[in-house]
Amino acid sequence: MTDTTRPRRILITGAASGLGAALADAFEARGDEVLRTDLAPGPSAAAASDGGEPAYLPLDITQDDDWATALAHVERTWGGLDVLVNNAGVAGGGRLDVATLDEWQWITEINLFGVVRGTRTFVPMFKRQGSGTIVNVASLAGLVHPAGMASYNAVKAAVVALTETTGHELAAYGVTAHVVCPSYFRTNLMASMRGADAELGAIIAGLVASSSITADDIAAAVLEGLDRGDEIIVPDRPARDAYALKQHDRAAYDSVMRAQATKLHRGMA
Repeated sequence: MTDTTRPRRILITGAASGLGAALADAFEARGDEVLRTDLAPGPSAAAASDGGEPAYLPLDITQDDDWATALAHVERTWGGLDVLVNNAGVAGGGRLDVATLDEWQWITEINLFGVVRGTRTFVPMFKRQGSGTIVNVASLAGLVHPAGMASYNAVKAAVVALTETTGHELAAYGVTAHVVCPSYFRTNLMASMRGADAELGAIIAGLVASSSITADDIAAAVLEGLDRGDEIIVPDRPARDAYALKQHDRAAYDSVMRAQATKLHRGMA
């Protein structure tokens, strides 16, 4: 069982910037100990998290050796883990006849198998402990599926399904699983965008840039959702409205999605 008298031990992927950094800041503000991991350069993993730079470890979520190093670091430094946040990911998408198979494989390897690798790495530890929390950052695209984003929709929906399965499978061990599904918010995620469908990429970049929602807003809502024990955390109003429309008025939802698809095709003809 989790010892509630000590700070939680938390590992976050993709924590050098964006939502990952905002989540790390939010957890640390509560007194938790956070190991930030990312591909990007950061402070030394040996740096103290109390008063100095946050602890940091380089981690490529597509590499088994990097996950093994992260596990060894957690075991050596903390002797266990309370919360695993699989946040790292990339932006992608493209119309069905424009996006290439290489793009599909690229986004699947990072956005889906990165989560799978992280989960598989720490599940044995969580089972031994009899406690743990897994937080997977997906997207509203995992619940609502607009045209032009088939590969992104597919991998994020898979993360939603993986999270639900994880929660069912590990419940007997005292482990919970939660998936985060935000809509567009201001972040540097678009820096990772790649693909042949440049026109669609420009549209998505515009939606991200025009959002009034920040990474800090999403991070605060995620922590509130975790406090409530929400298994699906839909952290912002636009995402909640879109998901509610799909749940409660499927005909209206389909109409909206197909109207957007028609507009998309006309605009790119």
